[in-house]
Amino acid sequence: MIDPQSLLAYPIPEIRQTLRWQDIALYNFSIGLGQDPMDKAQLPFLDERNLVAMPSMAVVLGYPGFWVQNPATGVDWVKVVHGEQSLTLHKPLPTNGEVIGTSRVTRIIDRGAGKGAIIYSERVVKDAATGEKLATLSMSTFARGDGGFNGDPGPAPKPHPEPDRAPDLSVELPTRPEQALVYRLNGDFNPLHMDPDVAAKAGFKQPILHGLASFGVVCHALMRGLCDYDVTRFGSMDCRFSSPVYPGETLRTEIWNEEGGAAFRTRVVERDIVVVSNGKFRFA
Repeated sequence: MIDPQSLLAYPIPEIRQTLRWQDIALYNFSIGLGQDPMDKAQLPFLDERNLVAMPSMAVVLGYPGFWVQNPATGVDWVKVVHGEQSLTLHKPLPTNGEVIGTSRVTRIIDRGAGKGAIIYSERVVKDAATGEKLATLSMSTFARGDGGFNGDPGPAPKPHPEPDRAPDLSVELPTRPEQALVYRLNGDFNPLHMDPDVAAKAGFKQPILHGLASFGVVCHALMRGLCDYDVTRFGSMDCRFSSPVYPGETLRTEIWNEEGGAAFRTRVVERDIVVVSNGKFRFA
């Protein structure tokens, strides 16, 4: 069972990470860049001669690993799913050098016995050489197997509202059947995304795509639809994960223009269900 005071003080390890161009290219490939070899706009994200990091790569920089799997956290890790994710990019990400990621638990909401808990955490990624802040990441983790430990009852922060009208544009991008196996090479080794037996225990028919892999596909869609692939125009994005994605499905991101940015949501085309909702994007 979760001990909220212990979990709030849990010492998530600080991570120093050396970046090579291969790491950048692997991440970009793992979220679907390069599926159209004739699309020249995507080549800078894969070509070592003129390499650019996709903004969403910040989610794998200084990543402390699947730390809730440690029994000391008190979390039933098999039933954990990613709830929400936000990313603020302070400057374009480097393509080489060293970065430092510092993570902490910021809040835990107890939804009650049998209703689970929400764990909020934050990670700040800095350039190790200069100390400059590169990105701030916040996320919520829905611990479906926990709750009822007499913790903070909430309420949770309200999500960004979705406009009640047709989207102004949409961007459709495919995922690959083996994409979860490739994405895990970024350092997210949760077996839920690889092992059919673990997926079955968690209630899924097969291993699901990492929530952050879906986040990367959505970031690609926003970069394509709103930024013309110019990373200097990207400011921030945040969203809620509404339903799992199975590798091989097609993601359609629907976008509504707003002052300073856009609202968005993403649905799986084959099942016509929303998998990413309440999205908010802001330009730099």
